Amino acid sequence: MDRGTSRWIRRASLLGAAVAAVALTAACGSTTTGSSQQSSGAPTTSAAAPSTGAPLNISEDQAKQLCDMLRPQLSDWRVQGPTLGKIAFNATVVQWAVQNGLFLPNERGVVDRVTTKSCSDVRDQTLSALEIPNMAAGLVAG
Repeated sequence: MDRGTSRWIRRASLLGAAVAAVALTAACGSTTTGSSQQSSGAPTTSAAAPSTGAPLNISEDQAKQLCDMLRPQLSDWRVQGPTLGKIAFNATVVQWAVQNGLFLPNERGVVDRVTTKSCSDVRDQTLSALEIPNMAAGLVAG
């Protein structure tokens, strides 16, 4: 097996595990409380980054790690297109969250905050490649 095939198999395995983790996390955290309407009466949009409770505190090292995980994948996402790119993006973010003990379904906006502060260039390129308005919009809803 050549090196490229081996790399593809590892990525496919990681992607499968990440998709399973997202599905399990979404299934476990899918309870809803309270009203879904905003007090202003304005409609909610899928592009909004949901947030409940206190924001997650992310260290500089954790932020750098996320940026370092996203950066090398940008060229792949441009080639793959937004549909496949979003799947890989989710897998990467889930891997980062798991490695750092973070629970993101209730705080998907943390990815926007971290990348805006720590690697805005990577964030901008990700938004462009995946054709999304913000990072939270590219994540599977929990």
